[in-house]
Amino acid sequence: MSTVTSLVQSVDWLALAPPTVAAAVALVVLVADLFLPAARKPLLGWIATAGLALAALSLLPLLGEDRRTFCLPAHPDVCSYVADPFTLVIQFLVLGGALLTALLSIDTLKDHDLPSGEYWFLLLSSASGAALLPASRDLATLVIALEVASLPAFALVGLRRGDRLSSEAALKFFLSSVAATAVMLLGVSFLYAATGSLHLSQVAHALTALPDPRLATLASAGVALTLVGFAFKTAAAPFHFWVPDTYVGAPLPIAGYLSVVGKAVGFSGLILVTVQGFPTYANVWGPALAVLAALTMTVGNVAALRQDPRRAHSAVRLLAWSSVGQAGYLLVPIAAAGYTDDPAHAIGSTVAYALMYAAVNLGAFAVAALVARTRPANRITDYRGLYHQRPVVALALGFFLLCLAGLPPGIIGLFAKVTVFSVAVDAGLAWLAVIMAVNVVIALYYYLQWTTVLFRGAGEGAGEGAEDTEGAKAPEAARKGQPSRARIPAPLATAIALATVLGIALSGAPQLVLRFASGALL
Repeated sequence: MSTVTSLVQSVDWLALAPPTVAAAVALVVLVADLFLPAARKPLLGWIATAGLALAALSLLPLLGEDRRTFCLPAHPDVCSYVADPFTLVIQFLVLGGALLTALLSIDTLKDHDLPSGEYWFLLLSSASGAALLPASRDLATLVIALEVASLPAFALVGLRRGDRLSSEAALKFFLSSVAATAVMLLGVSFLYAATGSLHLSQVAHALTALPDPRLATLASAGVALTLVGFAFKTAAAPFHFWVPDTYVGAPLPIAGYLSVVGKAVGFSGLILVTVQGFPTYANVWGPALAVLAALTMTVGNVAALRQDPRRAHSAVRLLAWSSVGQAGYLLVPIAAAGYTDDPAHAIGSTVAYALMYAAVNLGAFAVAALVARTRPANRITDYRGLYHQRPVVALALGFFLLCLAGLPPGIIGLFAKVTVFSVAVDAGLAWLAVIMAVNVVIALYYYLQWTTVLFRGAGEGAGEGAEDTEGAKAPEAARKGQPSRARIPAPLATAIALATVLGIALSGAPQLVLRFASGALL
């Protein structure tokens, strides 16, 4: 009896609140969907939005604390769930991104006649898994959280029934993700066989002194396979091939969600396994991630540069390839962590950059969702003359693009890039800093090209796109021929306004984000 009693421990529900609240509201939405009549289904969207806001607010009592739960009875400091500063920052990013996605989604569901109950349940479930992952401190919980975040996303991408692009995107996303997960699970099993533990701290300790050379070989293979799995989740080249088609086929809010929350999940998992689980192999994963960073940013920016502005869905494709390029920048500080004695500083740079990227990239997707209401093909040429039709919206999109490019007045984008650049130089990765500088210059061209389109006359290309939907259902406004000057739905306007205000505030006081670059987050 005493042995059984010793295994029972109290659960810190306050530390678990962010993912738990999101999961609980997902169940509430699922049950409510059974009883609400069709006319009241929009209420589910507001319940989901309120639930995500409540989950984000549940982070406030955790500020300034380091709470742990699900710890080993014999080792109280070895835990499966840790709510430390790193966890709280990533959970804020994830839940804030999911909240903006929810605001974008409310009118998208009406325009494309998507099933409300399934959509909101899947979005909340994915957000719950994404919020769980940064707190996970053992490999089993990491993999489970990663799959809870990913599996609902497959269904969300393919939720536009009867749409060829949507079905194709979901299939590509699913098959490639399943393959990556299988590789990762194989790596985790190798690590467990070599070290006898799944907790990251114990795995790190065991890897320092493996008694048998054969176990060392097994562990090396496990490290490599685990990193490959996370490289897919971060859309690092050459594991990025699913990104453009998936973003084009998914509902626009889900494309924005994948570009921000999906990346946050992948990068937080990659940070945890490298810095906390595999520090002994820093001489292996450091150079490997540096090469991946260089390849990823180059492939993403060159592909974005080649996008034809007149091609259907070129705006979303450019944002997709841009997100691949941005993933390369995000990988730079993680690679630098393998070369420095202060990995926390390098990791802070990735977190700071991710916060900037999340705000402005979701803002860009919000404007794309607005334009798609009347021009479903969403070509870049469809944005011609947007300033003359909607000056505030055009200025907001221009600001988001300049932030992504790292140009004033997008000061936060400039500071974030300078921080990542300096981390690479400090780590002795001068060659990677040079490649990053070249890629930043390449990216300037296509970001500025899109920005200039916004302020040109609404002549050539202004009316293109409404009829060429490539299988996508045009929203009601486009089918009825309503002018693009129609009133902006309140939730969509709120999402654009929130992203704009956040971007301006961070540009005015970039130290609010960049301070994480100098703090020990792990």
